[in-house]
Amino acid sequence: MFYYYGRKKKMARLYPEPQHPLIVEPFAGSAAYSLHGDRWTRKVVLVERDPEIAALWRWLIQDATPDDILSLPNPEVGAKTDNLLLILHMASKRWHTYRQCAVTPFLKSAWSASRAYMAANIHRVKHWEIIEGDYTDAPDEEATWFIDPPYQGDPGTGYRFGSDLLDYDALGAWCRQRKGAVIVCEGAGATWLPFRPLTLQKGAAGKENHEVIWTDGFTDALSLFG
Repeated sequence: MFYYYGRKKKMARLYPEPQHPLIVEPFAGSAAYSLHGDRWTRKVVLVERDPEIAALWRWLIQDATPDDILSLPNPEVGAKTDNLLLILHMASKRWHTYRQCAVTPFLKSAWSASRAYMAANIHRVKHWEIIEGDYTDAPDEEATWFIDPPYQGDPGTGYRFGSDLLDYDALGAWCRQRKGAVIVCEGAGATWLPFRPLTLQKGAAGKENHEVIWTDGFTDALSLFG
């Protein structure tokens, strides 16, 4: 729904389609998996530990209207802004350390497009639920689980609660215990589950990111391809 470090908007189509009426994202971020295609029509439960991101989701789910979003200011180039959505755009990797950011021509253009997208799609999330808490606070129900934690070995600067705060052995055991169908995202080199290659993504300055995946509970091999 909004720009967020590590979001899976461009990759969402590569992940298996939901197998259950309920989708749970225990590391919600911007919930790109659940927003892709018609997945949003299912019951969706987001779990987000970061209080600012959880509050943003509460506003989007419970209160925000298209007019509210379109009325958000579009600041001029060179101005300073404390708007969280703009900070997420401009300082994505260390956004949580910024209280303000300067508006650049790129940010002004990107924000205009993002604001229009949010206004046009806000209706999709009105039946969703947001839980502010740790991944272990997710409901213990049969669901399609999309689990996209901070990646093992990542320095963690993209998140307030980064990889340095995760016990990956405990997370791996928790993932194996989920009821239903499970999708876990990671980067190459992760060892806490038996991951397999998914795709190669090119990031900023041509940096290559090898994405890997672990799945469980998908009965049809063809369901592994969205």
